[in-house]
Amino acid sequence: MKKLTFLAGLLVLSVWAYAQDDAQQAAAEAAAELVGAPKEEAPVAKPKYWKSSSVFDLGLNQTSLTNWAAGGFNNVTLSAGVDAKADYAKELLSWNNRLQLQYGFIWSQDKKNVLQKSNDRIYLESKLAYKTGKDSKWNYTASYDFRSQFTDTWGKYVEKESEPGIWEAINLKSGFIAPAYNNIALGMEWKPNEWFDVNISPITGSLTICTIPELRKGYGMPLGCAEDDAAYVAALDTKDPAQFGKFYRNMLFQLGASVKANAKFALNDVFTYETQVVLFTDYLNKPFLQNRVNWDNKITWQIAKFFKVGFNTWLIYDPIVEIDGVVSKLQFKDFLAFNFTYTLGAKK
Repeated sequence: MKKLTFLAGLLVLSVWAYAQDDAQQAAAEAAAELVGAPKEEAPVAKPKYWKSSSVFDLGLNQTSLTNWAAGGFNNVTLSAGVDAKADYAKELLSWNNRLQLQYGFIWSQDKKNVLQKSNDRIYLESKLAYKTGKDSKWNYTASYDFRSQFTDTWGKYVEKESEPGIWEAINLKSGFIAPAYNNIALGMEWKPNEWFDVNISPITGSLTICTIPELRKGYGMPLGCAEDDAAYVAALDTKDPAQFGKFYRNMLFQLGASVKANAKFALNDVFTYETQVVLFTDYLNKPFLQNRVNWDNKITWQIAKFFKVGFNTWLIYDPIVEIDGVVSKLQFKDFLAFNFTYTLGAKK
């Protein structure tokens, strides 16, 4: 009996030992397979070719007077602006786009029924560039830009004799697409660094549009008839721009050359200065003697995370624009504002 019990125990131990050997061998084989298996590669991040940003500005000033001996009127000034950029870059190709919108108005208690415009601007730029070489500072470029405004601008306001306290606008100066400047240019750009570039375009087509008839003569639109045309002479005698303005075309095409230079300086993301100069000469009308000039300046001082002081200036010289009956006057405007500002996307 003891022998049977001993043999049974020996048999059980043999089976258990055999099972342990199989388990160890299986584990070893599995480990070898894991070691020999190809490692999973981490997913490669897709390159980002687009970079965009938007800056929104809102400025509000209010003056309230109560029994103020020095006089004055209650008034409110509101201004808003958007500066949006969308840039694409891949290898030697780049495409830069920028849209600047600004609008502001003043309400004053002495002219309760009108809003007097203080600022109005639409400016769109788009530039396609291709580098001449990987490390080159020169690009082939094709560019387009558009300038206009949103609403009518009036020269002054007068009080109606029949309705005291009611003011009406007179002497229209500009309007939506009146004028609007469109420029398409082909040329080369020199960009030695990130903060400065010059675009030289020997082939530039400029199309000026003026949709309001009474403004066409003042913005240099071509006459659509002979100067001695009887109907035109009769309309001219009326001294009414709306009448003789109908004889002027609503578009002026100019073919010439342009130079556009941009520079931007920043100090610790607090103080920035940005400037752009655009020169255009018309091959078809006194080339290099009569030049159109646009010079824009933008100074920004970020005094807190969401608040900044902005100062903008605009200078325009256009030899064919007539202002108050005089041609070739220098135009200048500046705008100072304390704004609430909010930025979406990376700053540039």
